[in-house]
Amino acid sequence: MDKIINIEKADYLNDYKIAFEFNDGVKKTVDFEHFIFSSAHPDIKKYQNQKLFQKFNLDYGEIQWNDYELAFPIYDLYEGSI
Repeated sequence: MDKIINIEKADYLNDYKIAFEFNDGVKKTVDFEHFIFSSAHPDIKKYQNQKLFQKFNLDYGEIQWNDYELAFPIYDLYEGSI
């Protein structure tokens, strides 16, 4: 049986980078800058404001912003493919 991957820890580093630690011990740093600045969607564009970007939460092993207004699949973060 495969283990379900969850985010154990997420630390804001700088700019649009967040360091993740997953429940299997894997650590990844993900840079969200390209995603946020290439999106035309207003709910995503507002996170170009770094103060808003830094206000993420970990809920049930997932990262999300403003009650899931912005969220990413754990697998994509684990693979570093944002």
